[in-house]
Parts: sequence; C-alpha cells; structure tokens
Amino acid sequence: MNLLALGSCIGVGLFLGSAKAIELAGPAILVGYLAGGLVLLVIMRALAELTLASANPASFVGHAREHISPYVAYLTGWLYWAMWIVTCVAELSAIAVYMHAWFPDVPGWIWSLVALICIGGVNLATTRLFGEFEYWFALIKVVVIVALIVAGLAMICLGLGAGGTPVGFANLWQHGGFAPHGVKGVMLAMQMVMFAYLGVEMLGLAVTGVKQPDRVIPRVFGAVFWRILVFYFGALFVILCLYPWNEIGTNGSPFVRTFERLGIGAAGDIINFVVITAALSSCSGGIFSTGRMLYGMATEHKAPRRFMVRSPSGVPRAALAVSISTLVVGVALNFLAPERIFSWATAVATFAAIWTWCVILVAHLRYRSKRPKGNTAAARYGLRFSPYSNYGALIFLGGLIIIMALSPDTRPALLLGPIFIAVLTFAYRFVPSDRV
Repeated sequence: MNLLALGSCIGVGLFLGSAKAIELAGPAILVGYLAGGLVLLVIMRALAELTLASANPASFVGHAREHISPYVAYLTGWLYWAMWIVTCVAELSAIAVYMHAWFPDVPGWIWSLVALICIGGVNLATTRLFGEFEYWFALIKVVVIVALIVAGLAMICLGLGAGGTPVGFANLWQHGGFAPHGVKGVMLAMQMVMFAYLGVEMLGLAVTGVKQPDRVIPRVFGAVFWRILVFYFGALFVILCLYPWNEIGTNGSPFVRTFERLGIGAAGDIINFVVITAALSSCSGGIFSTGRMLYGMATEHKAPRRFMVRSPSGVPRAALAVSISTLVVGVALNFLAPERIFSWATAVATFAAIWTWCVILVAHLRYRSKRPKGNTAAARYGLRFSPYSNYGALIFLGGLIIIMALSPDTRPALLLGPIFIAVLTFAYRFVPSDRV
C-alpha cells in the first residue's frame, strides 16, 4: 500500500509539472511544497481517524455518506472518478511527450493509445498482476529519486562531479532572489503543487479490506506522507541548489544534467525511461481507483448495476472497462490539442481533488462533533488541534480555488466543475438509482 500511494503521487507532477511551478515561483516553490504537504498531513490524519473509527473500514465516500449525506457521497464518488480520468489523460499526454525524444516521427497519440492498452490490460487481468506492475514501477521511481538526492547532496557539500569544489546553496537566493516573483508567484504555482500531491488519498480505497487496521493504518498513513514530502521537497531542494532556477526546464531536464555530471553518459535515456514508467505507474493506479470507485458506487445503487460484474478473481472488469473506454477521449485530445492537454487536465483534476479533500475534512468535523469518548485506536491516532487544523486546511483549499479563478490557464476548470456537479445532481434527482 505504501508503494501504491507513492506510485500514484510520484508521477509527471514531479518530473514535468514541477518545472512549470519553478518557472512561476522560483526557489520559493519549496515553501509552496512544504505548505501543501502540511495541509496534506491534516487531510491524511483526518482520513486515517475516520477509517479507524469505522466498524468496517470504508473509503472516503463511505465516510461522506455516514457523516454528511448520501448526496454528497454520490457527488464525491463520481467527481473522484472524473478526477482520475483526467489525471490519467495528463499522464498519457506526458508519455507521448517523452516518447517523442526516442521516436520523433511517430505521432504522440499513438504512444498514448499503446500505453492505455498495456495498462488497461494489466488492470483487467488480475489484482495480483496489477500489484506486481505497480510495485516494480514505483520502486524504479523511488530508487532514481533517492539516487538524485544523495548524488546532489554530494555535489552541493563535497564537490562531487564539480572538480572537488562544493556547489553550495547560493543558487537558492541568486538570480533575482529566493522569491523572484514574490508571494504572487508562489500562489499561482500552488495549483501545480497540489496536483503533484494528488492521489495519496487513494489509501482510503486500498485499506477497505486490510487485516488488522488498528496496526496497519496508522503506520501506512503516517509513513506515506513523510516519504512523499521527502521525495518532492528533497528532490527539488537539491535541483534548485545545483542549477539557477531560471535555467530549469530550458537547458534540459535537471534530472538528466545531474546524472551526466556524475559521468553517466546514458543519463538522458535512463531518465526518459524513468519518467515514462512514472507516468505508466500513476495512470495504472488511477485506473485501479476508478474501477473500485465505480464498483463501490454500484453496490450502493448510485451507479449502473452492470458495474458490479466481477471476474472470478474479483476484478471489477465492467467498471474498469468503462474507465478505460473513457480514456480513449484522452488519446483523441492528444491528437487534437497536444500542446495544451496537460495544463487542462491538471486544472480539472485539481478541482476534483479539492472537492474530495474538503469532503474528508468536513466529514471528520462531523464525526468529531459526535465522537464517543474512549481510548480507541482512532482517538489515539486522531487529528491534532482539530477543529482548528480542519478549518485551516479548508481555508487553504478555498484560497486555492480563488487562485485558480485568477489564472487564465486554470479558470476553465472552475467552469467545468460546477457544470459536471449540475449534471450529476440532475441524475441523482431524476434518474433511477440503478441507471445513474
């Protein structure tokens, strides 16, 4: 489960999206990733407490149904499904971009389609095959990022790969200062920052069938947050120390340049392979989530009954087939608008993620208002400083919505989101529950 969450979070948000965030904020983007990580910590602790408090561990949709309302749970389930669909579109578009480095004459949409067929087949086969696939691809990303951090620190402090002269930390404040675009730059970059963290709440789906939840859930939820923060904050800290922030993304990948300084001639091909596996891993985890979400909603009569069909090994193939078929639209968009699809997809996905995170925080507030006293596992591992930490995180997420409204690149997501909610509300009110 640790690698499942890491695999879903460490995708193109780090390898591709971070360059855009650095362009907007400069070295001060480190503050943005730290702030976003702290908000994520509040969300994950709230979700862990809710899960431990359930008699039968449920996903965040189940928590929304129990502590808020069936209507909010219905919206959350479908929005989370949509979130992962558009996230997978972003991952598929990134695969097309990076395959172009090896095969410049092949249209990008072909690689998106090939990738979709491969990871769709893995998910439709067996859960065990999906787990093996996710384990090894997530492990590749983790090993490379750790190697980057270790090698980068050796260059910064010991001069490795730089003729024995330590690089130092001056790049963090030279070239216009630590925050060359001020607070506004950091704020505008926060949408991409939070998109990078999207997916860690997938643990709320993965733990629904775990054995010994009192022992496993606190360990898994707590460890994943710190590991993700180290991988994002640590990797970007090293990169921003090694290179001027205004050169990152313009003179080649900083990951490639770092390993080339160590004398690894094939660094470009190695990193290209890692980025592709990162996108495949994240997309596969997204398809996994969408299938389980649709299956769970079908069992609650909030999605078509045919989504309850499972294979003999327990794979919800009908639900997965719908998600995979929908992703064909993403392949088409890579053909029609290959230059803008990544920005569009990340904006829409961030909106849906904000909804999901807000629902978790509100459900936790409702749960706390009626929580029985006692030395339960949920109470021992409970969210600290609640309800103030809940309110602080909700204010942060609300501010993120305002920031998205101010940016022309992300403003369309705020229009599409309410439209989708309106369509879902109509279906909820007027379409029979087994045909929603």
